[in-house]
Amino acid sequence: MSGATTSLTRELHIVGFQVGRETYGVPITSLHEIVRVPEITAVPDAPDYMEGVINLRGKIVSVIDLRKRLGEKKAGSGKRNRILVVEHNGRLSGLIVDSASEVLKIPATDVEASPAALQDGGLNCVTGLGKYKGRLIVLLDMTKLLDLGAAQRRNAAPETTNESRRTAAGK
Repeated sequence: MSGATTSLTRELHIVGFQVGRETYGVPITSLHEIVRVPEITAVPDAPDYMEGVINLRGKIVSVIDLRKRLGEKKAGSGKRNRILVVEHNGRLSGLIVDSASEVLKIPATDVEASPAALQDGGLNCVTGLGKYKGRLIVLLDMTKLLDLGAAQRRNAAPETTNESRRTAAGK
């Protein structure tokens, strides 16, 4: 009977990494590889958290500084910094993190939904919080994290409404 219970307990396999003092995690299924930070080529007119692009064995990979993307005040580079190369929707993207720590196996029962305060605060790329050996792991949604357009729209000035466009066009 105990064998049946264990097969029902789903585990999330998460790649844990540090940004600032926090531990974050993304699904291991989205991880392509972890590399040292090479020279990054800047891209004009990119959002401030977009560091640029790298050439990863012939593939051009855009690189996001997760410290800036997650609103960390102190963005500094160190020897332990790594780039998590993740694959999402068939495209590779690089995430600069302070350090990549470990692969975590978190039972699905130990994951709680993201608190409403985080959803309202604009950082809606948090899918939940995993409890692992007394620590909280902030689980990130790759789709929302890598949706550069949404982050730009959120940081941009408010758009004109249809009403103001109609009024301007009519006069």
